[in-house]
Amino acid sequence: MTADLRLGERLMRRLDELARDTDEPGGITRLFLSPAHRAAMTRLRRWMEEAGLEVTEDAIGNLVGRVDNGGADATFILGSHIDSVRDAGRYDGGFGVLSALEVVDALRRAGTRLPFAIEVVAFGDEEGVRFPTTLSGSRALAGTFSPASLSARDPSGLALGEALRGFGCDIAAIAAIARDPAEICGYLESHIEQGPVLEAEGLALGVVTAIAGTSRFNVTLTGEAGHAGTVPMGRRKDALAGAAAMICAVEAQALAAAAVVATVGVIEALPGAINVIPAMARFSLDLRAPTDALRLGAVAAIEARMREIAAERGLGIEIAPLHEAKATACDPTLIEALSQALARQGHPIFQLPSGAGHDAMAMAALCPVVMLFARCEGGISHNPAEAMSVADADAATRVMLDFLVHYEPPARRERRARGAARQVPA
Repeated sequence: MTADLRLGERLMRRLDELARDTDEPGGITRLFLSPAHRAAMTRLRRWMEEAGLEVTEDAIGNLVGRVDNGGADATFILGSHIDSVRDAGRYDGGFGVLSALEVVDALRRAGTRLPFAIEVVAFGDEEGVRFPTTLSGSRALAGTFSPASLSARDPSGLALGEALRGFGCDIAAIAAIARDPAEICGYLESHIEQGPVLEAEGLALGVVTAIAGTSRFNVTLTGEAGHAGTVPMGRRKDALAGAAAMICAVEAQALAAAAVVATVGVIEALPGAINVIPAMARFSLDLRAPTDALRLGAVAAIEARMREIAAERGLGIEIAPLHEAKATACDPTLIEALSQALARQGHPIFQLPSGAGHDAMAMAALCPVVMLFARCEGGISHNPAEAMSVADADAATRVMLDFLVHYEPPARRERRARGAARQVPA
């Protein structure tokens, strides 16, 4: 007997269609507030309206679809992002938005009315590729968006505020986007894992326990330029050789600290001539860990070792912070509820942290959050080779559906408990 994968099949077809909205033909590049972002929002709006959602576009470029469910006094939010990195895969972000839409549509087709309203949100700025900002949409919903971000400029020199106006957004209304925490009972984001753990475990799905905190820096080393043929090795102040020693030290520290990952993704040497000893070197550092204590401890150890190396080699060093995000713990009650949905749908309960950042990090300032990870082939992401199966997409959608059907908002649960207590004889 063939398994019923209709939810997953339709979800995957829609992901294929969404992949057509790209700024660069031949791949998927969908930057915040770009023509491809607009095309994706137009396509999503049509699908949301077909699913019976009331659709609005807000002042920060989010697309929001809502089902009131008879004027319920609490709202549960489902969402993820539709922007991408350059030359991206088709499942990062889009899978979360379209699986949420599939869940709401399945509820409509079944005639199921939940005791809370549902919003499906397609955030537009999770990746932070175009502007030196990130999570603008989710921060605005959570009430933590900084107006100073509107001055951030893209490589062409266009400010975020100007780009938003050009997109049709009223930046004066951004503050009004913030939701009232008393009215939002939770947030669920489904996402491909972007790593190899689920596949290695032979599992389709996992529940996220925490999202790693991140520290990013630019490190600049200053040495002394010299002739590549005349300066003896022992008398050199080679900034690039010092950078190489530091990069090896970064790797060693991360290997020695459980659950810490560290990456040097950008490096530059000046003056950049084959026969000149580098007088300056710059490199980036991205360090992540599931708890802030681990992260900050690793940062301190790495910084101390880099300064030691600089002193040993007679180099100047500047370590400039670029970005810091605290680790985000998912809500224990929602973790348990989502884990039970896994079990009811016949999946082993498996929990894991996320090393990547997500909109759920920003939404945690508004309400309890939880994430569902789906297996991706080879753990590959941010890559056109990103892949997942129809069966896994279907399984994730059914677990989300099960979770919502069984979910009870805290206020309703408390009222039920008080009613039960009044019925107990004295």
